[in-house]
Parts: sequence; C-alpha cells; structure tokens
Amino acid sequence: QVQLVESGGGLVQAGASMRLSCVVSGRTFRNYAMGWFRQAPGKEREFVAAISWSGGMTNYADSVKGRFTISRDNAKSTVYLQMNSVNSEDTAVYYCAATGQFTATVQKADYRNWGQGTQVTVSS
Repeated sequence: QVQLVESGGGLVQAGASMRLSCVVSGRTFRNYAMGWFRQAPGKEREFVAAISWSGGMTNYADSVKGRFTISRDNAKSTVYLQMNSVNSEDTAVYYCAATGQFTATVQKADYRNWGQGTQVTVSS
C-alpha cells in the first residue's frame, strides 16, 4: 500500500521560511515524478510545484516561483518543499502527491497517490 506522509507544517511569520517534507513508502520512489499542491479554505486544490523522477526538471506555479524550491532525495524516498518569504496567501493545507510518470507534470489528474496534508498558517 502506497503511503505519503507530510511533515513540517505549522505557524510561521510572514517573510520567514519553512520546509515541508514528504516520505513515500510502498512504491519505488525514484521512478516517478512528485509534486506539491495546496488548498486554502473555500478554494480548490491548486498546483504548487513538481519535480521529475531524477530531479533534473522542476515546474512551479507563478505565485511561488522564485520563493519556493522543490527537491528530492531518492535514497531517502523523500521530497521537500522549501518555502521562503512566505505571505498570507500561502496559508493552506499542503499536499504531497506522486505521479505515474517521469516528467514534472502540473496536471492534478496525473497524480495517483496523495498524502493527508499538512497545515501551513502564515501570520502577519
């Protein structure tokens, strides 16, 4: 059974940094692209960042480009989201997701497995 477990969320001040982690078990982590999505109250779940199977290609939503960095450690079956210069619009539940393909897709429909999510709240 595939499991994705996020950690690292919580309360953070505007302008500060936070790193989210997601550990994957139950499948061969290194074979698949990974992504992060987020969902704010009353809004749909939206794409944040994605990384290819090798880590050689990444994609970002325009709203986080230049502030967030996605990375992966295939030896640890872990994907990370480094969040810098956070603001109130980054407040959301953040979800880690695994695809069934190699490329860093931005399409939510391409993601097969999802974590339970971790809450990130930015205070001003």
